[in-house]
Amino acid sequence: MAKIAIIETGGKQYLVTQDSVLNVEKLPKSNGKITFDKVLLVDDGKETKVGAPYLAGAVVSAEHIADGREKKVTVIRYRQKSRYFKKKGHRQPFTKVRITALP
Repeated sequence: MAKIAIIETGGKQYLVTQDSVLNVEKLPKSNGKITFDKVLLVDDGKETKVGAPYLAGAVVSAEHIADGREKKVTVIRYRQKSRYFKKKGHRQPFTKVRITALP
């Protein structure tokens, strides 16, 4: 069984494995190396370590691939018979990362 970890970033939790690619909430600019120190769980197939709430000293390393924005979400507010119509769009920014090392 592959080694897995659960990390927390941007208020969300992600299940990650070695070389997995995922989109996380936008992170500040870095030199290409990113470390996630909020590790909730590590499992290597034989032993499972669970944090309370985080594992002390556990760090997941990743590399920055790209920044981008999601597809547009359109929000419409409408009240009939009153000429009220509002239309707004939103594109959520994200950072694409590749996991390079697990604890």
